[in-house]
Amino acid sequence: AFRTGNAARLDKHAARLKGHLLEPYVLYWQLSPRLDKAAVEEVRAFLAAHRDSPLSERLRNEWLKSLGKRSEWELFNAELPMLVGDDVEVTCYALQARLRINASETLPEARPLWFVARGMPDSCVPLFEALVAAGMLSNDDLWTRVRLVLEAGQVSLARRIVQGLPAGQRPEAGVLESIASNPAGYLERQQAPNLKSRAAREAVLFAVHRLALTSPPQAARHWARLEERFSQEERAYAWGMLGYLGAKRHDSDALAWYARAGDLSDLQLAWKVRAALRELNWQEVLAAIGAMTGSESAEPAWRYWKARSLKALGRVEEAEELFKPLAIEFNFYGQLALDELGGRIMVPDALYKPGAEAVRAMSQHPGLRRALELYRLNLRPEANREWLWAIRGFDDKQLLAASEVALRHEIYDRAISTADRTVVLHDFSLRYLAPYRDVLNVRTSQLALDEAWVYGLIRQESRFIADVKSRAGASGLMQLMPGTAKWVAGKLGLKDWRWSQVTELDTNVSLGTYYLKHVLDALDGQPVLASAAYNAGPGRARAWRPEAAMEGAIYAETIPFNETRDYVKRVMANASYYAYNFSQLVQPLKSRMGII
Repeated sequence: AFRTGNAARLDKHAARLKGHLLEPYVLYWQLSPRLDKAAVEEVRAFLAAHRDSPLSERLRNEWLKSLGKRSEWELFNAELPMLVGDDVEVTCYALQARLRINASETLPEARPLWFVARGMPDSCVPLFEALVAAGMLSNDDLWTRVRLVLEAGQVSLARRIVQGLPAGQRPEAGVLESIASNPAGYLERQQAPNLKSRAAREAVLFAVHRLALTSPPQAARHWARLEERFSQEERAYAWGMLGYLGAKRHDSDALAWYARAGDLSDLQLAWKVRAALRELNWQEVLAAIGAMTGSESAEPAWRYWKARSLKALGRVEEAEELFKPLAIEFNFYGQLALDELGGRIMVPDALYKPGAEAVRAMSQHPGLRRALELYRLNLRPEANREWLWAIRGFDDKQLLAASEVALRHEIYDRAISTADRTVVLHDFSLRYLAPYRDVLNVRTSQLALDEAWVYGLIRQESRFIADVKSRAGASGLMQLMPGTAKWVAGKLGLKDWRWSQVTELDTNVSLGTYYLKHVLDALDGQPVLASAAYNAGPGRARAWRPEAAMEGAIYAETIPFNETRDYVKRVMANASYYAYNFSQLVQPLKSRMGII
């Protein structure tokens, strides 16, 4: 009734839910559609009564947008400090409220909002207009945003932005769409003498970027022919962009293109590191990490590869000083650093186990009770929000007790992710749960699959939620796509196969482990390649293979897809911890990753 906007039907059903554990949701659904007209006292009463639920944050966010839209600034300013999260629409309203009082202080804070590669909410428009009126947004700033937007592939948004330029300085009608559909054709028609205007040069830069997405060498050839009519800044920008896109496609010329670039963003530097890793150019690895911002270079990935480069360059003591603190972190790079120091993967002792009373008390927590009821009703997104809101301030002991509550209700994903949050007191039996071993062990034994690796993969795929469905259409414990499930069902001779069977535990495990064995055998028995193939497809995993042999960690680090790169690293790190928990022989992660 709420979703269809049927207030009368909603009120009718709401009357039957008085006192229900989930009544706050009913009250929210009744109040949310009429926020513009609701009395202040009514809204504040709801927020006060349900401050222990994410519904309070959700309603306050909606209310602030309503107040900002109606320019009720006094009430807006009174409620704003209670908002926990960030929302760009609310942020722009907050800046609008301050703009009325102190424009000189507010406008510099508003200016960074302009340089965003996506459409911005209407609440930001008055800020942009004020920046233009104050002379704080120039035509160069407009072109900078056009570049960002075009790099993000948002041609229609770029077309709207350029309307802010004087009439004679805009690109010709339809030129951006023409480039988007055929960048090579556009570049072939361009001649250096015709590139005097900013619009013409920016169009060429966009065409070079668009072509480089699929063919960096072809784009570089066109650019080399035309670059003489461009400024030094424009040349540096183009070569940096070519280096970045070339590195993502593992082009051997990427480092040469980077060498002709100017200042690089952290994202471009990250891919310069990856290009250098594939070439084993440790000096370039070190230089690129050194050029990153402090926050980026502090990431575990770059601390590890910096240490590896120092070690390769003979600066062993400096390398070990970086490896030592990294080796006590429980992540992919922590395991690799431990390998470099000659250590053996272990898990910390469980120094605290919540007793029966602690678990019983935690099971009565109002937020967790609501979450459990929402899980029972298969309202998983709402349940996850309730759970996360409830545990956001928990200490380690409370987190472990909450994890036990989730485990006892077989909500394995919450049990794992909650135990994953502890800072000092850890329990790796909760972090690396192993349900369904009676089913999985049979299949892994039959197919001669490494049980620890299979568990590491399932932990990343579904966190052991048997009926989970992804936005991409994958289903079940091993997250099978319809086409894959149908193909494997045929191979296994399953008669009367129906897609509805995919979430049945035995069926899903049978199909998933068969397919995993298939890709493992097809990819030389290499679990890194098979993990990449399971996530992104065997064709891509093969295409990312190098011409010369390289260590598996470098292969994983240079996977072009962010999701797959993270996935492979997590699966392989998970496998080490499962091997330890299963009392298997724990091999160093570097050895487990092997040579590709």
